[in-house]
Amino acid sequence: MSTLHRPRLIRRATAMQRQLGTPDSRPDPGCTSAHVRGLALCLLVLLPLGLAGPATEGQSFTGSVTFPSRPAVVATPAIPRPAYLQTVRDPVFGTPFTRVTDPGGRLGKDMACDEEMCRHRYSSTQAWNADQSLLVITNGCSGMCFLDGRTYRPLFHRPMGEECKWHPTRAEEMVCVYDDRVTLWWPRTDEHQVVYRPDDYSDLSFGPYKGNVSADGRRLALRARDATGMLVAFAYDLEERRKFPDIPVAALPGENGYCGISATGRFVMCFQTLPTGRETVHVFTVDGELIQVWPEHHRPGHGDMAIDEDGRDVYIGISKADPDKWHVIKRRLEDGSVTVLTPPGYASHASVRNIRRPGWVFLSYEGSYDKVKEASGWAPFYREIVALRIDGSGELRRIVHTHNDVSDYYSEIHASPSPDGSQVIWSSNWGEPGGPVADYVARIDWPDAKP
Repeated sequence: MSTLHRPRLIRRATAMQRQLGTPDSRPDPGCTSAHVRGLALCLLVLLPLGLAGPATEGQSFTGSVTFPSRPAVVATPAIPRPAYLQTVRDPVFGTPFTRVTDPGGRLGKDMACDEEMCRHRYSSTQAWNADQSLLVITNGCSGMCFLDGRTYRPLFHRPMGEECKWHPTRAEEMVCVYDDRVTLWWPRTDEHQVVYRPDDYSDLSFGPYKGNVSADGRRLALRARDATGMLVAFAYDLEERRKFPDIPVAALPGENGYCGISATGRFVMCFQTLPTGRETVHVFTVDGELIQVWPEHHRPGHGDMAIDEDGRDVYIGISKADPDKWHVIKRRLEDGSVTVLTPPGYASHASVRNIRRPGWVFLSYEGSYDKVKEASGWAPFYREIVALRIDGSGELRRIVHTHNDVSDYYSEIHASPSPDGSQVIWSSNWGEPGGPVADYVARIDWPDAKP
């Protein structure tokens, strides 16, 4: 990576660590019985199948847990780090996976990876385009490196530093946010089309850092400063070229981390950090009406937005507050109701970028064998990617061991699935703290998948 881009990356990593958090020092599982009292979960393991109204503080939750036959803790097998573009199989789960980047190496004529890392962006950011013909690598690539989405061979490079995300339905397009405008971008031809350039707003951002376009590709949430310099957020419709009313972010308690549009495009969520360190959430309609305040700390966070089977917007992530601390939970945006999806555990991030295989969430589990093996009543996963049903049934699939040893933000797993859920990308230093971080892609067979 050039010295020109390195300081920007360091600043971005620092900001993301502040806003998104770092791996937690979770308490001794043996001392947390209060967190699991009254909860039960039946887990099915398949190997290797691979609104208006006044704002309310939703705190209710549903979910019953029995744990009659919990899956066993499986030690991470010791296998050599695969060579670049080498495909191997997980010795336990049988899942094939490929190393797709080469830190310190070249990825083609115009592409080179930083020695320290070469990896995708984040768990809730779509790495593949809509038809999965392209896979983008953004960290450690001096811009954006585009790979073939199925063979992972390098195709082309673009020196983009702006906030660009894949359009969820149009495979050739990305949506980019600059300080002063929003554009549609065609990476293959490097063509831009301006869709929004306001005169009375500045410092536009896509989140920042986190945020997606709604599932239908129509709307996004922008954070900006108005003509008076006040921090605001608002929804914008890309098809109608229509701006929605301002949300007064500067008036919310604490410091704003980011704001994002819901999967249906009906709501805007703003994530705040109070002076005490508590991370709270405010949910607005796109018309700017506050309908929910979630005052509990990080309940949930490190997650992603999805459309539930009933058509309602939900946010799925990891709770850091009672009564479901360290559980993966699903929270409904319109009323704040919570469904507990797992027992407590070492899940660090949740992704539902599998928008064409709804009903599943991909979970990144950190932790260690020694911590998990003695954790009675805790989810028995560590350094592993797990796909879980979001209906509360507990049905899951153990995908692959990640072989990472977290030492900093970029060595976290950040598993992110492809739109149809047939692939999942993750980052790993292959058990070497401070070592080079590469990306790996696992392929997943689904029984109902069409050939």
